[in-house]
Amino acid sequence: MSALFEPVTLRSLTIPNRVWMAPMCQYSAETSGPAVGVAGDWHFAHYAARATGGTGLVIVEATAVAPEGRISPADLGIWNDTQADALRRITGFLRSQGTVAGIQLAHAGRKASTDRPWKGGAPVGPEQDGWQPVGPSPVPFAEGHPVPDELTHEEIDTVVARFADAARRALAAGFEVAEVHGAHGYLIGEFLSPHSNHRTDEYGGSFENRTRFALRVVDAVREVWPDGLPLFFRISATDWLDEGGWTADETVRLAAVLKEHGVDLLDVSTGGNAAGVRIPTGPGYQVPFAARVRAETGLPVAAVGLITEAAQAEKILANGEADAVLLGRELLRNPSWARQAARTLGGEVAVPPQYKRAA
Repeated sequence: MSALFEPVTLRSLTIPNRVWMAPMCQYSAETSGPAVGVAGDWHFAHYAARATGGTGLVIVEATAVAPEGRISPADLGIWNDTQADALRRITGFLRSQGTVAGIQLAHAGRKASTDRPWKGGAPVGPEQDGWQPVGPSPVPFAEGHPVPDELTHEEIDTVVARFADAARRALAAGFEVAEVHGAHGYLIGEFLSPHSNHRTDEYGGSFENRTRFALRVVDAVREVWPDGLPLFFRISATDWLDEGGWTADETVRLAAVLKEHGVDLLDVSTGGNAAGVRIPTGPGYQVPFAARVRAETGLPVAAVGLITEAAQAEKILANGEADAVLLGRELLRNPSWARQAARTLGGEVAVPPQYKRAA
């Protein structure tokens, strides 16, 4: 049996294989009016194609818990029931194909209110449906980005409550995996890193203080998320800074704490919080960070980052470096990657009857 196509059980949820789709923003929701942040036909077709292709778990893109938490005005949201109702169509189809539906709950923090990437990704103002970003400290992400408003204690409480409300809606919408987005320089990651968090109160300074907001969010989501369903946390294992940033050592330390707070798997990425850094990319370049967390804490992990070949993914799992692999761009290129990998490795995935003539 191929390790890649063995099922994995987290709490009481069994995921049929270990080929998982990483959350990737589509920037394709309405930007204004009553349908703002609502999933449409593009989202349905996009996620449905990966389910019919045999992907075991599909994690829907960063979905904002508040309007000001979107990366762009075209992001998905889950701060109201209309948005949640639209997502139910997607989760229902995924379930019909044997694919588990997950969702990434997110707040973009100081990196919010930017244009679609294919339009340059620059900050946008109110005249382009934008807004004023917020963050842990009045420190802009990069030159040309606005100085974010520093969150007050009351506003921090509100954001934590927003994550819990979003988790409730996600459950009602049919999702079985919730992932808290703490990576890539968005709000939770901004609190974690001293590069972006210059606070002098109980949310800044020491490791315990900088992780306080993340743990409050995790606790709030875990409280409303069913005991039988898993909770993931996505993290950037390093800021890739020589000094003054979040580090791999801190990631391992936080992973152990997250495990105690009811997180079932760490989705390990890197970077995104510091502009202009040089990242030494290459095939599987982030896998060692995931492997270290798994080895030193026992917390299950998913590896991500330039995992493109079936044999490569199989080796990662067989070597015990991760419990699953998350594919991003490779699944954009090839929605049926899982089915093709199963043929290569001698594994099995569910094939829709409409496609069996080509199996």
